[in-house]
Amino acid sequence: MTYGGIASLIPPPDGIDFPAYSRIRARWVGYALKGCPEHLPWHRVVNAQGSISSRHGVGPALQRTLLEDEGVAFDRNGRLDLEALYWEPEPQRTS
Repeated sequence: MTYGGIASLIPPPDGIDFPAYSRIRARWVGYALKGCPEHLPWHRVVNAQGSISSRHGVGPALQRTLLEDEGVAFDRNGRLDLEALYWEPEPQRTS
């Protein structure tokens, strides 16, 4: 999934201007992932171009290795095929 994809699933906080929120929400997801516990699959989140973004304290090589260990292939430009690999959660059903 991408930072923006995750962000699109999170409603804006009350009182925030939606156009302003939509410009920064993917960055907020990046900040949250920066501080997430290592046992969460943070390495499965990439940028909208299908490339790895730097994570504080962890170089992109680790993320690429973790993804390749899961069978993810990168093209010669270091991008993965988002059309083939992109995941979205099932819509929540309401009773």
